[in-house]
Amino acid sequence: MRFFAHMLTHLQGDQLPGWIETATATTELPSLRHFAQHLERDLDAVIAGLTRPWNSGVVEGHVNRIKMLKRQMFGRAGFELLRKRVLLA
Repeated sequence: MRFFAHMLTHLQGDQLPGWIETATATTELPSLRHFAQHLERDLDAVIAGLTRPWNSGVVEGHVNRIKMLKRQMFGRAGFELLRKRVLLA
């Protein structure tokens, strides 16, 4: 697991296939083996995510904030008030 954390923090996605191979060979941690197998489903995207210096964290933060405002106002007002709260928040 430390090696995986090192890959994440140092953007070394090119080493992911080797880690997946090691993780799928382990029998003592079935959850880790399943996680590694699921990473293989979209390996190119996972490697790109572990290699590129940019991410979508800021966008996800805005989406989360808008969803929270929408939940707070559920059933209380229409779209216009929601729009004003999003723009003014």
